[in-house]
Amino acid sequence: MMSGSAGLRRRLMLGTALAPVLSACGPAPVLRIGLLGGLSGSVADLGEAARAGAQLAMEQANAAGGVNGRAVELLPRDDAQDPERARAALAAFISEGVAAVIGPMTSAMAEAVLPLSMQSGLVLISPTVSASRLQGRDDTLFMALTSTRHNASQAAHYHQSRGYRRVAAFYDTRNLAFTQDWLGTYRESVRNHGGRVVQALPFASGQQDSYLEAVRQLQGRAADAVLYLANAVDTVRLLLLVRQAGWRMPALGVTWSATGQLLELGGREVEGMSSIQLFDRELMTPRYQAFLRAYRERFTQEPGFASIAAYDTAQALIQALRARQPDQNVKQALLQAGPYEGLQERWNFDVYGDVQRRQYVSVVKDGRFVTVN
Repeated sequence: MMSGSAGLRRRLMLGTALAPVLSACGPAPVLRIGLLGGLSGSVADLGEAARAGAQLAMEQANAAGGVNGRAVELLPRDDAQDPERARAALAAFISEGVAAVIGPMTSAMAEAVLPLSMQSGLVLISPTVSASRLQGRDDTLFMALTSTRHNASQAAHYHQSRGYRRVAAFYDTRNLAFTQDWLGTYRESVRNHGGRVVQALPFASGQQDSYLEAVRQLQGRAADAVLYLANAVDTVRLLLLVRQAGWRMPALGVTWSATGQLLELGGREVEGMSSIQLFDRELMTPRYQAFLRAYRERFTQEPGFASIAAYDTAQALIQALRARQPDQNVKQALLQAGPYEGLQERWNFDVYGDVQRRQYVSVVKDGRFVTVN
């Protein structure tokens, strides 16, 4: 008969021997993916829309077996459009060992976190960052949106075709990586079409005195239209102040502000506002229509451009992770796993992780965005 201590040793040895076998029979560890964006404040519409699009892609991936048998989990963090918070969030993602990060959502936040991303090797794949100076670089930032330079040039061409020869512009100094880039290209393109930017008026998002001062300096009689280089909330704030000042010039928007919040907050005042969009809301292809049905059922609302972009971005990341070879890092996998079947078109990253995608001009009509080209 075995003594108590001997029996205990035997059971411990048996348990140790069986541990690898039992572990191998258990579920594979979850594959975590970070999401970094503004989930509070005036940029929350962009961040929340992106989170929804990415979440839907993750849920569909899990329903199809995950990534080679591993479930994927989205871990969102709020950068609040603040560089320090963005860097702290990225540091947390690094310590938690996420596979990659979807985001950031603005060019200013991308500039803030890119050095830490490069240092750690953690890949950022942004649905909405587009600053030209972040393109053409061998780094850890992938951008799934066509460059600001292309968007601004297309907008300038459309505005000039509408007879807007003299344009005044408001631009947000809290996202200069985007707004200065956009304004510089736009100014050059307008000049090539025989027009000019008659005023460039800075303001700081979230500072009421700044809005008032910018509008006070507007010389409305010198402008055919006013361009708002801002998020949806600030665009509406400025537009209402311009209307209160008695100016009725047409309002021109940008992709950044073309969200559902612009329509909700702006109401009749944003009717006729044009902007460059990355997708055609009226597209009738089976793939896009299936996405619309799934999104509406899951979130009981319409997707915005950030939802579309984040869904495509998440799908591309999942495709790359599934195809990743043992000797590849995530960056290499993303560069080699394409092309990617997006909701509206097939697309791919170039050697720098940049893209060229189709763009559309949309106009607000009867409370909705309508594609005009």
